[in-house]
Amino acid sequence: MSKKLIEAENISKYYRLGSLGSHSLLEDLREWWAGKLTTRDAHTESRQHIWALRDINFDVYHGEVLGLIGKNGAGKSTLLKIISRITLPTTGRISGNGRIASLLEVGTGFHSELTGRENIYLNGHIMGMKKKEIDRKFDEIIEFSGVSRFLDTPVKRYSSGMYVRLAFAVAAHLDPEILVIDEVLAVGDAEFQQKCLVKIKSISQEEGKTILFVSHNIQTLRNVCNRALVLDRGKIIASGDPETVLASYIKMGHDQFLGTDYTVQNALPGNEYIRVRRVEIAPNYLNEFQVIDVRTTLDIFFEFEYKVEETGELMVNLQVFSIAGELIFELASKNYSFGNGIVKGESTIPGNFLNDGLYYISLTFVRNSSARLFYLESCLSFNVEDYKDSGGWYSGKWAGVVRPSFPLSLKQESAGI
Repeated sequence: MSKKLIEAENISKYYRLGSLGSHSLLEDLREWWAGKLTTRDAHTESRQHIWALRDINFDVYHGEVLGLIGKNGAGKSTLLKIISRITLPTTGRISGNGRIASLLEVGTGFHSELTGRENIYLNGHIMGMKKKEIDRKFDEIIEFSGVSRFLDTPVKRYSSGMYVRLAFAVAAHLDPEILVIDEVLAVGDAEFQQKCLVKIKSISQEEGKTILFVSHNIQTLRNVCNRALVLDRGKIIASGDPETVLASYIKMGHDQFLGTDYTVQNALPGNEYIRVRRVEIAPNYLNEFQVIDVRTTLDIFFEFEYKVEETGELMVNLQVFSIAGELIFELASKNYSFGNGIVKGESTIPGNFLNDGLYYISLTFVRNSSARLFYLESCLSFNVEDYKDSGGWYSGKWAGVVRPSFPLSLKQESAGI
């Protein structure tokens, strides 16, 4: 059986929001005493006190790549800080057996006034390495990072991408037994991200290093991890094989973003002209885990009540945006002369069209091609995953906002040149 490198037993982390000094001395003393009493009860929270982690138990073994995923605020970063010994748990015990290198945010472990060269040696010494050991790895670090031109420049002048390049190169090459990475690779460009992921697999499989990896990119976690944990509100809610765990994590959120039936709520969104009854995405899944990937065709349905108060024609625009708010494309219906009543609409986004990423949809209801009657913003959202086939694996996002599957063929006209 593999050697156990990390053991977490009943880890909980308690935070008191705000700080003393915001009220009178008497009020501060009362809040301080209330906080002391609250920490005795692991099930108590208030507006001033939260449990970021509750009763976390897990083990990590030699050579394992453990992926952590969960929504923002789930407790992932707090857990990694405890593992990295940056902060202590409020209750419970965590033990580690090995040298830890952590990449928790851009510039972690770097001194801004020192040069890249000086920070490499500083990080090595912090990890307990001797100068001869660092010298032996130095050229590999520089070659991997690609920042040789700026090696003797203070890192405060580095871009965030350069920071990440050098920080990852240092962490990956200075012989840690345990490497902890918290989403920081998302800062780098796609080419460097792929380079890092290949390195992660290499140091795990070939060098036997143990890696804890937090990412919101589910395909990346599938590709590099051999076990996954899902955190939700400070608790582990799933653990095991990445394919199964991550598929169930995606499925957990489907009902929250693939559609809404407004008729079961107190009021329909809209105004005196338009009342939206429901919106829905129906994916035509091509995998057993019911995950939307780049091949998936998406059928979109919506239904609304229309009230005509003056003559005119009705048109509906459907807009698809990236998570960054960039308009990817817009569809417009024809103009229709409807009377009062319920109107149904539908459209289809074909497979092999959208790139992987998170998208949301808005609907605009327009009269006479010019007067906006109602705008239903962000009524649907969906996540498109990369597609992993039997021929290999992809890493990093493809360039561009769309990813059409148009044929590109080559033909040799002559040979022997």
